[in-house]
Amino acid sequence: MAQLVKDKIIAGISEIRDESDKDGIRVVIELASGEVPEVILNNLYRQTQLQVTFGVNMVALLDGRPQLLSLKEIIAAFLKHRREVVTRRTIFELRKAKARTHTLEGLAVALNNIDEVIQMIKESPEPSIAKERLIAKAWRAGQVSDMLARAGAENSRPDGLEDKYGLHGNEYFLSPVQAQAILDMRLHRLTGLEQEKIVAEYKELIAIIEDLLDILTNPDRLIQVIREELEAIRDEFADKRRTEIIEKHLNLTLEDLIVQEELVVTWSHEGYVKSQPLSVYEAQRRGGRGKSATKTKDEDFVERLFVANSHDTLLSFTNKGKVFWIKVYDLPQAGRNAKGKPVINLLQLESDEKVEAVLPIKEYTDDQFVFFATKKGTVKKTPLSAFSNQRANGIIAVNLRDGDELLDVAMTDGNSDVMLFSDT
Repeated sequence: MAQLVKDKIIAGISEIRDESDKDGIRVVIELASGEVPEVILNNLYRQTQLQVTFGVNMVALLDGRPQLLSLKEIIAAFLKHRREVVTRRTIFELRKAKARTHTLEGLAVALNNIDEVIQMIKESPEPSIAKERLIAKAWRAGQVSDMLARAGAENSRPDGLEDKYGLHGNEYFLSPVQAQAILDMRLHRLTGLEQEKIVAEYKELIAIIEDLLDILTNPDRLIQVIREELEAIRDEFADKRRTEIIEKHLNLTLEDLIVQEELVVTWSHEGYVKSQPLSVYEAQRRGGRGKSATKTKDEDFVERLFVANSHDTLLSFTNKGKVFWIKVYDLPQAGRNAKGKPVINLLQLESDEKVEAVLPIKEYTDDQFVFFATKKGTVKKTPLSAFSNQRANGIIAVNLRDGDELLDVAMTDGNSDVMLFSDT
């Protein structure tokens, strides 16, 4: 920003201070007297990185191929991906829970037949033979039958387990995994308290298995899980959005970003111009002494004072027959005690050129005309729409003969009578 001000690309800034600290970034920009803050700010947005608009081409790998996706399509693809991830995770957790439940069933069977199990292990010459004997024998199921009846034998049965293992009637046949878990069981697990813990863990795992099966069989429940997980991520990591997502880029102009308001324009005989909010002028009671509208130099006086909208265009006609355009919001805003800025700093006037007439224009219509009158008595009218194409260096509005000058300009509808008065 400082370089742009130094190079005079951005005008109207008197000082830039960096007041950033540990609490955040803070840049203070002080404006020259009479400058409009909105105009300077919008110029900074346009010339610097303070505000950036950029397009996004959302190219993503979908089904192994790069594709250009819309916002709706990329959200749908993300949800499809989340369904797959949650489904695979649920299947993994279900297999893990079933494997642990299967082990607990074997431990429960062993505890229910503890004396026989201990005797069989003691009589076996080595662990592998003990394992084979545990697998070959049909054991009393005991409380395992009730546990499986409540849970559902198939729900807790591991995938791929051979049919010969598990509960058959009132007898239970241990699998190799269960037999190995019994051999690895420590003696302290034989206490009554540990048996209760095994049953409690089994019941807890059955509840988890039922929940996981519900996720896999119910599409609405699957979506609910995805939603809850995304909400948890939002609550933990979300912060206020710093960017705005719009459907398409808006080619906003400087005028689009300036608030419309009624302003009082003051134009002096010597060419000093300024604007003030209409709210500065208040109705006074009877006997009021009035207020100063502007400060002028010696022998200068207010030649024009009118109300215009900040978005209106001022057609400024000079004595040489040229017309210049200037927006009302480009006029310097100043207080009642300020004289304003010389118009020569706002318009590209020649040294001997002077503004003779100013017309505030809202829109360029074909049913309105601009009436011209020159010093030597030449008059003409031109459609207002002819002045809609603006140029920074102005255009010739009326051709003048040698020694002639433009005196005044007025608006007309083309059907009114015009009265001209001489000074003699």
